[in-house]
Amino acid sequence: MYPKEFVQYLMHFHGDRDYFECHEILEEYWKENDKGNKDSIWVGFIQLAVSTYHHRRANFKGAKRTLEKALTIFKRQSSSLTSLGLDSTILIPLLHKRFTTIEKEEAYTSFNLPICDLFLLKTCIEDCKQSGFIWGKESDFAKEGLIHRHKLRDRTSIIQERVLALQERKGNE
Repeated sequence: MYPKEFVQYLMHFHGDRDYFECHEILEEYWKENDKGNKDSIWVGFIQLAVSTYHHRRANFKGAKRTLEKALTIFKRQSSSLTSLGLDSTILIPLLHKRFTTIEKEEAYTSFNLPICDLFLLKTCIEDCKQSGFIWGKESDFAKEGLIHRHKLRDRTSIIQERVLALQERKGNE
């Protein structure tokens, strides 16, 4: 009913609060299913994860910029949010409050997305348990690898992808 990658995104978003992993999972899904569409609902979710990751690290500028983009997509595609089991009438105001929090440079706090499909919610909670996560648990700031994960990753494939894209653009000139 829902893409497994979206369920994994929700599991990480609410379980271990690994927003970097949320980004990675949905970016791969987006590239396989809707690549190039910057207004894709998947891009909105990717940006939400990135914003939340930045906010937790007190990178308010990055958090604000990416949340603003996510909100734009979510507002345009509120029916897609509903079809993905989320309550857009709760989510969009929730994210506006988060935006204000970020603008005021207030500290990050964990939050949950308003899942209105009980089947989806049950599936996510069960997947969390199977993965050893606790649904709705607060972020663990003691986990440096989680908080600063972007500094620990291997960027080889990203660099190669950018070089190939640059070569393609130069070849098309």
